[in-house]
Amino acid sequence: MAYTTSDFRRGLKIEWEGKPYEVLEFQHLKVAQSQATVRTKLKDLITGRVLEVNFRSGERFEKPELEEREVQYLYKEGSNFVFMDLEDYDQIYLNQKEVGEAIKFLKENLTVSILFYKGKAIGIELPKVVELRVIETEPGFKGDTVGSATKPAKLETGMVVQVPLFINEGDVIRIDTRTGEYVERAG
Repeated sequence: MAYTTSDFRRGLKIEWEGKPYEVLEFQHLKVAQSQATVRTKLKDLITGRVLEVNFRSGERFEKPELEEREVQYLYKEGSNFVFMDLEDYDQIYLNQKEVGEAIKFLKENLTVSILFYKGKAIGIELPKVVELRVIETEPGFKGDTVGSATKPAKLETGMVVQVPLFINEGDVIRIDTRTGEYVERAG
């Protein structure tokens, strides 16, 4: 199946110059007495690099050979992260580069999706929100429930986030995986 620039939408995955890309932004431009163009921001799904590229209107692109598999994170073994495919129970080993920024949110038994390009793992798709336990923070005080004052809190994955003053050690909080920010206290 082939796409053209008229099919562009946010999140569309295309193959361009032999690599898979995701369309982050696009804008159709029509300049007087010139061929229409489409200005885009593309994310390289292998390297994570973002490019700004202009295409001629109507240019064609192939659909990349991508496969997404639901897996469960099991544990870290040396420099590898071990996942279990939830369909056939095969174990998948990814290195730190393949896991990327997702490392900050991985805890045992978390279900994520691994994106494969031509059979090779290229990245991890996290749930939008994950629940993590606070293992280290300054104590909270009664009455510190309103306002925008925050304090740093270290989570079970080693990540440090800013949380409201009423959050204590041992609390489970929800973190937005897109921004890395505190959302709310869980349960």
